Amino acid sequence: MRGTRADARRRRHDRVRKNVYGNSDRPRLAVFRSNRYIYAQIIDDDSGRTLVAASSQEKKLRKKTLSTDTAAEVGKLVAARAEEAGVETVVFDRGGFPYHGRVKALADAAREGGLKF
Repeated sequence: MRGTRADARRRRHDRVRKNVYGNSDRPRLAVFRSNRYIYAQIIDDDSGRTLVAASSQEKKLRKKTLSTDTAAEVGKLVAARAEEAGVETVVFDRGGFPYHGRVKALADAAREGGLKF
């Protein structure tokens, strides 16, 4: 029996999460992409806390349609907030989404913003 596309993404995400784990030295940069918005969080899995978050739902980005440009702005925003929080290196969790398009744009912008992964 075949599942839905969402089920397949969840299976891929579970497979990625077996190996990707964020700790206090290298927290996890988790990305979630919906049809309308994109979200990024930097998470310390040891303590179960979100250290930094940014999304395209924020006031200054909300009016824009979701594109690679908007995703890049979210990446720059999360990198700037991570720098304020003292986070320099992260492990990237693409959340079961292909590393392509908006997810790649967010990751590249976060790297340009100073995050290392």
